[in-house]
Amino acid sequence: MTRKPSDTRKVAALKRLRLTDFRNFETLDLDLDARPVCLAGPNGSGKTNILEAISLLAPGRGLRGAETEEPLRRLDGHVAPAWAVYAETLSETGDDVTLASGLLDGSRRQTRMDGKPASRGDLARCLPMIVLLPEHDRLFAGPRSDRLKFFDRLVAASDPSHGETLGSYEKLRSRRQRLLDQGRADPVWLDALETDMAGHGVALAAGRLHALSRLQSAIDMAGDGVFPKADLALDGLVEAALAEGAELRDAEDQLIAALAEGRGRDAAAGRTLTRGPHRSDLGARHREKNQRAALCSTGEQKALILRLVLAQAQSLASRGGKVPLLLLDEACAHLDAMRRQGLAGAILELGAQAWLTGVEASLFSAFGQQAQQFSVEQGRVSVQTAAHVP
Repeated sequence: MTRKPSDTRKVAALKRLRLTDFRNFETLDLDLDARPVCLAGPNGSGKTNILEAISLLAPGRGLRGAETEEPLRRLDGHVAPAWAVYAETLSETGDDVTLASGLLDGSRRQTRMDGKPASRGDLARCLPMIVLLPEHDRLFAGPRSDRLKFFDRLVAASDPSHGETLGSYEKLRSRRQRLLDQGRADPVWLDALETDMAGHGVALAAGRLHALSRLQSAIDMAGDGVFPKADLALDGLVEAALAEGAELRDAEDQLIAALAEGRGRDAAAGRTLTRGPHRSDLGARHREKNQRAALCSTGEQKALILRLVLAQAQSLASRGGKVPLLLLDEACAHLDAMRRQGLAGAILELGAQAWLTGVEASLFSAFGQQAQQFSVEQGRVSVQTAAHVP
């Protein structure tokens, strides 16, 4: 297998990563190139902490959803006063960008690009990334909200505005619920709030449908390979209306009416039971077996999820965007040797800088010399000689 030439497509990659007082790392300074990065070490050594640090250079609260002070290094009862993540991106044109995130003033996290405050959209465009965690192994059998969150993050990797739209919708939904909980909300004020909420909600649903169509096409066009193909569907009131040909304005009116009708129910429940886009679901079927993904084995579900991640990355690259950074925590768990080799081949063909973790270096043997291999041990990282496929 051969890595795709770096000059054929734009790739989101890091050429330097520095951590200060982050989790179990007092300091870390890695110099990198565009190849995949394999981190091997025992459980609890800090592999996932490195991935979490990188994820904090993207919009949101990182792959653990941690509170601002949680990553602070703690040792023998001492808590560090601040933490910081610094990275330099690897640009094909030489226009490298610096990114920094950290708790610097003791109260809130700051994220900067080239020394200036960065918006969610700026971060998403500069360093698009897709995160895959061990808890996603049985994503299709788990809670609906987890599937929707995972899919929204896939969409945001290719459309930075999607995350901003989702954030605006959720803020409006929270404001509406607070007013309903108080029991004295002005109906005129609620009307205006729900109208604004419906506008963002329909835009959110439309973005999901568009992304789903592109993702399904990427899955369909991919070779058979070692990862099964999935047939995807979105189950949601607004998505269904748009899929059936409703105009955006009509879909907004339907959602406005549903929200107004559901005020009493939502107030009594203390949460938004009205079927807006926050209650949509991502469905999937294992195509070859014609079986719901939720009923597949853990290994099959993981293989389906990996196909989705790789297809989304390929879809983004094929449209002229950057190949996203892939953060794949314990991605080789539950994969046999053939699928581990297939994963390495797909990543190399894609040309992505994928960050993979595992308890043993042998899990990454299929990469050979075409990956950067590191050993992680109790907050220390050292270069490791690459293992080869037998």
